[in-house]
Amino acid sequence: MDDLSKISAALELVGPRLKRIRAQRGVTLTDLSERTGISKSTLSRLENGQRRPSLELLLPLAHAYRVPLDDLVGAPEVGDPRIRLKPRQVNGRTVLPLTQQPNGVQAWKIVIPAGQSTPQPRVHDGYEWLYVLSGRMRLILGDRDFVLGVGEAAEFDTQLPHWFGSTGEGPAEILSIFGRPGERMHVRAKSEPSRP
Repeated sequence: MDDLSKISAALELVGPRLKRIRAQRGVTLTDLSERTGISKSTLSRLENGQRRPSLELLLPLAHAYRVPLDDLVGAPEVGDPRIRLKPRQVNGRTVLPLTQQPNGVQAWKIVIPAGQSTPQPRVHDGYEWLYVLSGRMRLILGDRDFVLGVGEAAEFDTQLPHWFGSTGEGPAEILSIFGRPGERMHVRAKSEPSRP
């Protein structure tokens, strides 16, 4: 296959990729049109392969989805083999994924801004382990209220109403490890208390 054929084949995959990204994010064509300034009909034709993708169309879409342009066009990765995980904003927090596999135990580095100090407890399946890297973090578990400082950790079943955020004094940086139901960390070695 020559270079022109490869480019043509790659461009044919852009539309389905755009449609999949939009569906995964639960965004309507109307919402996307408002965010990008691209008409609904142009977006629809682009996703269905009836409109050839151009830089003028793909740049606003990459910005709206907050993904690199390479991700939209399926550009091959060349050169640097190192994995660079990208931080993203989730509910006002900066979240950096530390694991790449979709299943199994997940790990994140989370930066909680000082303004996120209003508790909003929630419940979901799973088990979570939190470790404070910097700052101080407030953790609510059921009817208990804790403040954790640097080097402190907590673990809990997420079926218990819980919330974690800032103490209001400043930002907090934490490591979060989350496992689905039945997936927990197994501590293999604990230091023995010193004997007199």
